[in-house]
Amino acid sequence: MENIIEVKDVEMHFNMSKERIDNLKEYFIKLIKRQLMYEDFTALNKVSVDIKRGEVFGLIGRNGSGKSTLLKTISGILKPTVGQVKVKGSIAPLIELGAGFDLDLTARENIFLNGSVLGFSNKMIAEKFDDIVDFSELHEFLDVPMKNYSSGMVARIGFAVATMVKPDILIVDEILSVGDFLFQQKCEKRINDLMDGGTTVIIVSHALEQIRRLCTRVMWLDKGIVKMVGDTKSVCDAYEKAE
Repeated sequence: MENIIEVKDVEMHFNMSKERIDNLKEYFIKLIKRQLMYEDFTALNKVSVDIKRGEVFGLIGRNGSGKSTLLKTISGILKPTVGQVKVKGSIAPLIELGAGFDLDLTARENIFLNGSVLGFSNKMIAEKFDDIVDFSELHEFLDVPMKNYSSGMVARIGFAVATMVKPDILIVDEILSVGDFLFQQKCEKRINDLMDGGTTVIIVSHALEQIRRLCTRVMWLDKGIVKMVGDTKSVCDAYEKAE
């Protein structure tokens, strides 16, 4: 089976300020005098992995291990400092709740806004509008500004829009942990339907039972370094023992 994603020797470095600066004036004075001190923070360190078409791939690791950073490099949101990422096909990234939404607008308006951000035409969104609303189960809140939504309600709309058509690659970052149990089951069923249709799915979750249930292969990241890649049971068992 062909690779749909190839990550090769990817490093991601960020400049982190080493000192506390209390106000903007102090910042600009230090900037002009070149007295600002930074240290290099390595979020990803020589990460390589191939993900095959139709695979359900899990990412596990503690907070700050680099999981979301890796997803953002695969999605094209971040450009690697070193290395390269090759992706073949369309991506629907569900990485940050509320990304692609204007929370001052209503859900009805945001469905069209978020759909256009994902590259869908207004005609296509209009055709799928009822399906999106039905899936989100938020009919009575359609004309409420989304700033009044809970994070779970935002997640419902985001998931419904991103999966209204079958993407080549679906990236899901902790979104299944938001909302009630029945909606989580509904999301899992849609993911399974997408998998059956050949969509490649990448999932980040702290819920190992979810990773065990959904994924065919898993990568364990620790402080930006790949600790292990392999079949779901082996990697999850090793991770649980280390915890």
